[in-house]
Amino acid sequence: MTKRVYSFKEGNAEMKGLLGGKGANLAEMTRLGLPVPNGFTISTEACMDYLNNGQKFTEDLKEEIESYLGQLEKESGKAFNDKENMMLVSVRSGSKFSMPGMMDTVLNLGLNDENVEHLAAVTNDEAFAYDCYRRLLQMFGDVVYGIDTSHFENFLEFYKRKNRVQLDSDLTAVQLKEIVHEYKRIYLEIKKQEFPQEPREQLFAAVTAVFNSWNNERAKVYRKLHNIADDLGTAVNIQLMVFGNSGENSGTGVAFTRNPATGENKLFGEYLINAQGEDVVAGIRTPNPISELQDSMPEIYQEFLAMGERLEKHYGDMQDIEFTIENKKLYLLQTRNGKRTAHAAFKIAVDLVDEGLKTKEGAILSLDPQSVNQLLHPIFVEEALKNAELISKVGLPASPGSATGRICFDANTAKEWTDRGEKVVLVRQETSPEDIGGMVVSEAIVTSRGGMTSHAAVVARGMGTCCVAGCSELEIDEFLKTIKYPNGELTEGDVISVDGSNGDLYVGEVELTLSEKNEYFETIMAWSKELSRLDVRMNAETTSDIKTGIAFDASGIGLARTEHMFFAPERLIEMRRFIISEKAEERRAALDTILNYQIDDFKGIFKANNGHSTVIRLLDPPLHEFVPNKTQDIERVAKEMNISYNFLQHRINELHEINPMLGHRGCRLAITYPELYLMQAEAIIRSTIELKKEQGLDVAPEIMIPLVGMEGELSLLKEKVEAHIQTVMKSEETSVSYTLGTMIELPRACLIADELAKDADFFSFGTNDLTQMTFGFSRDDAAKYINQYVADGILPIDPFQTIDMDGVGELIRMAVEKTRQIKPTMKIGVCGELGGDPTSIEFFDQLGLDYVSCSPYRVPVAHLAAAQSAIKLKK
Repeated sequence: MTKRVYSFKEGNAEMKGLLGGKGANLAEMTRLGLPVPNGFTISTEACMDYLNNGQKFTEDLKEEIESYLGQLEKESGKAFNDKENMMLVSVRSGSKFSMPGMMDTVLNLGLNDENVEHLAAVTNDEAFAYDCYRRLLQMFGDVVYGIDTSHFENFLEFYKRKNRVQLDSDLTAVQLKEIVHEYKRIYLEIKKQEFPQEPREQLFAAVTAVFNSWNNERAKVYRKLHNIADDLGTAVNIQLMVFGNSGENSGTGVAFTRNPATGENKLFGEYLINAQGEDVVAGIRTPNPISELQDSMPEIYQEFLAMGERLEKHYGDMQDIEFTIENKKLYLLQTRNGKRTAHAAFKIAVDLVDEGLKTKEGAILSLDPQSVNQLLHPIFVEEALKNAELISKVGLPASPGSATGRICFDANTAKEWTDRGEKVVLVRQETSPEDIGGMVVSEAIVTSRGGMTSHAAVVARGMGTCCVAGCSELEIDEFLKTIKYPNGELTEGDVISVDGSNGDLYVGEVELTLSEKNEYFETIMAWSKELSRLDVRMNAETTSDIKTGIAFDASGIGLARTEHMFFAPERLIEMRRFIISEKAEERRAALDTILNYQIDDFKGIFKANNGHSTVIRLLDPPLHEFVPNKTQDIERVAKEMNISYNFLQHRINELHEINPMLGHRGCRLAITYPELYLMQAEAIIRSTIELKKEQGLDVAPEIMIPLVGMEGELSLLKEKVEAHIQTVMKSEETSVSYTLGTMIELPRACLIADELAKDADFFSFGTNDLTQMTFGFSRDDAAKYINQYVADGILPIDPFQTIDMDGVGELIRMAVEKTRQIKPTMKIGVCGELGGDPTSIEFFDQLGLDYVSCSPYRVPVAHLAAAQSAIKLKK
């Protein structure tokens, strides 16, 4: 029989795939001798077996669970239904990768109508016993029976208002009995069945529910957002209950060994007295800072501090620790590498290296390349803030960054509004896992309840979304869709601005600017360049973009598109003269004018790039993009060019194509209109000559011919372009260095790469078109169905975002192998959108490409991803 259950004593931290992160870390803490309540873990394999086999529990698994349950009873001296030594357990999920709040948990399992009385007698605390029971009824009803938790919450809030009770912990035993009675009635009303009284029935129902929660909607959304595979499954941890709600000497909390927002090396967290763990993360009560525990329970605080330091050193990373205090005894319920903001992640990584807890390589591997984008989060302009109307300054800065959007009070509205192009801010009393779909699309998240470790705070930090939590002076009415604040009222659709770094909220839109890099970012980038093999270039042709890329240490330009240079009014009219004219002299005159513009363009690019490698792609789009298509525009252009409307319309009709992306564009344009490419090649060479004469700047441009699919196309155009370049250099009585290559963006080009390599000095893969051509997907229209393909499992990922290794990737692999056979040292790069995707970068590194090129703001992402790939390849 395959083993599917493991006691905490049988596991260790290396077994995350089998035991889930929570189970593996509970086992590791047990192995280290830390105070962990005893228990066992049902493996992720058991979960996937259950889900893949008709959601049925096998008898073997039931017997194995019963065996470990018996072992737990024997070791603890407790048992279900034992009047004197009653065993209660928690049932918690735990996947390989942390998914906070996405799956389900049941606490206090084992209580029933009879056992609650026994618990009250043994503890001599009836209120405590019935508080545990009402919690079980609510969690079990929600998790196992699917009863919307609002039924329980609404009654509880109504009952507390009616009886003038502020906190749950203020409820008396009599009141809690009435609440329990009503909760049981909700079962009958909603589900037409009673709460099960047999603890083992409760246990197996809860385990089943946790297995099923792997595929709940919020978990699927979270996995998609964080690129977590759907076939990993969740483990289930069965653990003896310890009670933070057993009086004023008990409590529960969540703490980080370092500040997850700033990275400061100081214990950071929150706790609640007389509460259970879910109270902290759910944001139902606003907790106390962990520092206050030093005053109320100094011995416990010092003990926890020592344990936190020990765990951080053991794991070599900042830890997120859940703990419970039961009658002044400390228990650890979970530890994991803590989620943190990008700012904190970079500081912590550098600090851990400085402290000797990590190597440079370990620090680089600990970072998420995509989190670099968070470091470049916008912030509010200081001057604009002076004139902004303040809503509140009492919120907690739960996740940094600044954002503006329209207020939404629920996840569905947030999704609907973003689908129509609106920017939204999700405003809730507190968020729950059901809100994940709305949280993902929101610019910012605001809650009136909860703390720095609440659901909203943890999830927002993980996503890099700015968040203000626990903004207690806001009266948020989710039903009426209003926010009352000290100086006014807002309604759904009103615009607010959110400062997640300071916890401030403002009315209306506040001007944004980009935040600045810091020393930790610079250090990580320096280490990344030191450790990586791949060069990282930028896709840029404007001076501002080039300056941005250089500031991020791009090693050059991997793609400068020339088509963008033709759309300024004075250039466009000359391009139109060239396209429309039927007289050779008129066409030459138009090109001569454009030549001068292009010389200035290329001088600007080369000068801004300061002599670094620069790939210039010759004209790629079809000619029809340069002519008008609306009647009034055709009339206006005909008048500007002093030609008849009918003649212009006739030429436009001649240029019209059924499918222009597969039509008369790229090198095909140059085959029929060679003077276009000759003019551009001349402009490139003349610009380099002028820069050399004027500034002594040596430039060796890389001239790239796009859309080549046949060897004859490249050889013919190369012959014409090089002959023209020689003529230009001869007329200038000088010579400059250059190379001439092609963009590989057609499947056929991959198949004949060895033939193309004979005439090319370099290759650059245009992955956007190559993906489009390989799949037969229109990259402009694929968004209409790609997401459904991914949701249905037809595609594992959007191939325009991450390399399709099986198809597009195999074509690239084949092209590289064929090329290296002909020219082993030929320079090969990538300039499509995938050049900035970490997964794709690792694939390109494995193939031995020389560089990737991406948009300027993705250059730091690519640097970090390239370093991570190099480290992995050396292992």
